[in-house]
Amino acid sequence: MGQILAGGLSALGHFTIGALVDAREPGELFGATYAASFEAVDANAIDVVVDFSSPEGVLASAQWCAANGKGLVVGTTGLTDEQRQEVEETATQVGVVIAANYSVGAVLSEKFAAMAAPYFDRVEIIELHHDKKVDAPSGTSIAAAKGIAAARTAAGLPEMTDPTVRHTVSGARGADLIGGIKIHSVRLPGLVAHQEILFGGPGEGLTIRHDSFDRLSFVQGVALAANAIDSTPRLIDGIESLI
Repeated sequence: MGQILAGGLSALGHFTIGALVDAREPGELFGATYAASFEAVDANAIDVVVDFSSPEGVLASAQWCAANGKGLVVGTTGLTDEQRQEVEETATQVGVVIAANYSVGAVLSEKFAAMAAPYFDRVEIIELHHDKKVDAPSGTSIAAAKGIAAARTAAGLPEMTDPTVRHTVSGARGADLIGGIKIHSVRLPGLVAHQEILFGGPGEGLTIRHDSFDRLSFVQGVALAANAIDSTPRLIDGIESLI
């Protein structure tokens, strides 16, 4: 992911990649310097840190940004509540953007789903990712479910109840995250990032599907985030407000 973002941001023409931080030196540096850790990074050459690593890596990035007055863009998912809180505390010192998905299409699909939510009786989410993704369900599906649940609550609708009363195999109906919204996670080689939000009502259904066929789909959203923040303390949760 770091290689894709570095190459994609460089190709836009108005970003310069100052450093690539990884335990192992990447194959392509895109004109940047390589650093095995933040201790080797020249803070004067950096304006914004983009982190798509691991929850532990995010905390290291947040600490470095806070200490050096640099903006932070976080695309890593799977953070615990405590890790998320630490990132949010960083936003009291510098600008931080944290989002579950930086694909503009994915964010728009969540917005469309929230618009549709009050008009259908039931909704379920199927999210499909490559088999190297370590967390489930995806941060994108969680964000979508929360947005749908909030829209239903605002419309005065009750939580949905599952009509299935007999479960021959435990877990067959997916995970119930919020408001009775089921999330089904698929992990297969060959996939990148895909999501279907399926609505059902009397006599009709609506499917909102988004596909990221290549990780380049995240570059535009990361660019929006990197342009939006600096050392000024603030938190931007998701990129919907930037579109």
